Amino acid sequence: MMMLPLIQVDAFAERPFTGNPAAVMPLEDWLPDEMLQAIAMENNLSETAFTVPDETGEADFELRWFTPALEIALCGHATLASGHVLMCGEPSVRFRTRKAGILEVACDGDGYAMSLPAYPPEPQPLPHLVAGLGCEAVETLWHKGRYALIVLEDEARVRALKPDFHVLIDDGDTMTIATAPGDKTDVVSRVFVPGAGVDEDPVTGSAHSVLVPYWAKRLGRSDAMTFCQASKRGGHLTGRLDGDRVILGGKCVTVIEAVMTI
Repeated sequence: MMMLPLIQVDAFAERPFTGNPAAVMPLEDWLPDEMLQAIAMENNLSETAFTVPDETGEADFELRWFTPALEIALCGHATLASGHVLMCGEPSVRFRTRKAGILEVACDGDGYAMSLPAYPPEPQPLPHLVAGLGCEAVETLWHKGRYALIVLEDEARVRALKPDFHVLIDDGDTMTIATAPGDKTDVVSRVFVPGAGVDEDPVTGSAHSVLVPYWAKRLGRSDAMTFCQASKRGGHLTGRLDGDRVILGGKCVTVIEAVMTI
């Protein structure tokens, strides 16, 4: 029998029950992959983050993320949550990941600044995904076969979307991001990943690796822009482009501290 610490954090949130919940499980050594996946399925959150101390000297911790269905290459909100849990009075914490390189979370006022890779999307027709969203797109773009950006005319159209998840799931674990200029923020978005077991994600840090480069170029902005992800829970964050990195700003709230017995 093992007793494992489990901390649930609402990321990109200023109060409980907003933003995106992530489970963080700090480990001393890696458990078998099938055990990690079973824990993520049991948690039934969009992501469970697992960490172990990094022995290479490149970072403080190794970091992996699992949805209820599979391991993913990059997760922003669970990285932010992991920094919130593991910073332990230090000004910053660095994570070594398997497919997204080194990620860092640093203190920034009463919140955090998180550095993620920038993924500038390129124009590409995506009629299947547009049909799955049931919308008229102003522009469609693509990055690395994993991120689809569907640009709509305005915030009202983003909020009114009623996706057909049976259509979207045909594209596997592609992250489909619908976005438009915001009414009260610079940018609004919604994110759908049914192929990874997450029909609609509440607030998606990794989506902003695509959103920030796109909107920085379109709006001609080099300063921090304001973003709203218009899910049912909703969440707000800031983002700016810094060379080949995206710097996201947000807050976290710890809502559960527990022990999982397996």
